[in-house]
Amino acid sequence: MAEAAAALGQFDFAGDDHVVPFQVEGLDVRGRAVQLGPMLDAILERHHYPAPVARLLAEVVVLTVLLGTSLKFDGKFTVQTKGDGPVDLLVADFSTPENVRAYARFDQALLNKAIAAGETEPEQLLGRGVLAFTIDQGKFGQPYQGIVALDGTTLEDIAGVYFRQSEQIPTRVRLAAAELFDRDDAGKPRHRWRAGGLVAQFLPEAPERMRQPDLHGGDGDTGSGPHGEDDSWAEARSLVETIDADELTDPLVGTERLLFRLFHERGVRVYEPRAVFDRCSCSRDKIKGVLKGFTAEEIEASQEDGEIAVTCEFCSTTYRFEPAELQPVE
Repeated sequence: MAEAAAALGQFDFAGDDHVVPFQVEGLDVRGRAVQLGPMLDAILERHHYPAPVARLLAEVVVLTVLLGTSLKFDGKFTVQTKGDGPVDLLVADFSTPENVRAYARFDQALLNKAIAAGETEPEQLLGRGVLAFTIDQGKFGQPYQGIVALDGTTLEDIAGVYFRQSEQIPTRVRLAAAELFDRDDAGKPRHRWRAGGLVAQFLPEAPERMRQPDLHGGDGDTGSGPHGEDDSWAEARSLVETIDADELTDPLVGTERLLFRLFHERGVRVYEPRAVFDRCSCSRDKIKGVLKGFTAEEIEASQEDGEIAVTCEFCSTTYRFEPAELQPVE
């Protein structure tokens, strides 16, 4: 009985690779927060991305996880950028209930120039273009896509614009990624990637309290329009903006500890964490199905040393096929 009574007072921290939903009732705010460790490290190290590219993709993965875990149905949430910068393509998707994958494409020559010039901020690497958020409900509904311009502002700000355009909900997003240098259990030097993020949304019972300035006014979520900004949201947004990037990635500052730091005066409630995993949706059968749509000439042209090899850009798994496998059944 003594052991059972002691267990009642224990608090189980979510740890890395778990999204923590939270609510601050005193401010009418709900959100999610996460710290990514081994899962993210596996995605990035698999491709040996240069550090600036890895850091940028890490932020996109965090954003995808934060938004994807809000889906209330079986489906897929994808974040994709296309720009004219050194990193011309980023793709990350979350497949319910827990699977994440991501990929980056970059021009090495342009990246080298950017590094030499000290122009490695995310907005500089992406350049001008578009960021697309796609929600796919599979056979149960039509895909929905929201597109936001890559205009030289941060991914955090661009995500805020997306929410204002698509859901018209006051939203503040924070993202951060960092390299961690330490030693493993054997004392050998070790390099790891970590990232963290938080999304907070203002969801009062009275919808009219959510009014925001027009997007074309250029004043963001500052509430400088004629109606002003709700006091509760102003307070919540100000608190979220105090977060230091190091707090989002520090393994010694867990997600729950960070939420307590931010909202303890108002009272923050955390809910059951959701684990996320580095899992690709590719398979031999899926790729074989695509190849079977090739013409005989295309199959012939795709062969090398008598076989066809296809490598998944996300997980780097290579699938090999004999040409005879791809011929139609008579």
